[in-house]
Amino acid sequence: MRSRSYGPDLTPPWKRSRPVPEVPADDGLVVEEAATGFCGAVVRCEKTAQGPTVTLEDRHGRHRVFPMEPRGFLLEGRPVTLVRPAPRPPAAARGPRLTASGSIAVPGARARVARAGRIYVEGRHDAELVERVWGDDLRIEGVVVEYLEGVDDLPAIVADFSPGPGARLGVLVDHLVPGSKESRIAERVTGEHVLVVGHPYVDVWEAVKPASVGIPAWPTVPRGQDWKTGVCRALGWPESTGEVWHRRILASVRTYKDLEPALLGRVEELIDFVTAPD
Repeated sequence: MRSRSYGPDLTPPWKRSRPVPEVPADDGLVVEEAATGFCGAVVRCEKTAQGPTVTLEDRHGRHRVFPMEPRGFLLEGRPVTLVRPAPRPPAAARGPRLTASGSIAVPGARARVARAGRIYVEGRHDAELVERVWGDDLRIEGVVVEYLEGVDDLPAIVADFSPGPGARLGVLVDHLVPGSKESRIAERVTGEHVLVVGHPYVDVWEAVKPASVGIPAWPTVPRGQDWKTGVCRALGWPESTGEVWHRRILASVRTYKDLEPALLGRVEELIDFVTAPD
């Protein structure tokens, strides 16, 4: 015998499970992962062999990757199922494309003939990081980036370069803090046509946000140890620092948002300096 009020399903209406809404995982959507309680904004959706995943960023900049499972997230306290967002419209409909540095890209623009002015950075890794984020801008402006083998070589490089009007020299130095060897050398060479700026980090690795690399923080390395080797040991990474740099650190940098502001401002300052009209 069937109940006329309930139909074939004898479960009372107030006990039946309600359908969980599907919500597109658009960039910036703030949700809570139901199992762990991790709360953050959507920064990326990816398709993997195990199924679609979503990356959340919390208010401290930490990233966590979660599978997009049914009923796996809470939106304003209510269960939802995240789904991949609809395909983005063509670039023309989205507005101007931005470069990795955040500036407006110039489609089809050719690289400008190199200026006489130069930017020097302290090491190959520094040069590769600047190229990764500011490469498009530098080619448009015709600015060449070269690297020092060490800050001790800077006075000789400046003397050989002979900076002057139309040939300015900008230099980015690691660990440029008051009283350091680097600061004393910078004071010796700074002039009207030479600008030396720096960041407070021991090495440019530290200028990459830890969350972008997938670590809670850069470890403290005791004095007397090679900093990069000490970092690799503390994090359990291979001690091949070149491989670690390219595969783990540089590969994690997509835009300027992956870098610390202390580096961003200094590089922008150097580009403005060497491209400013005399």
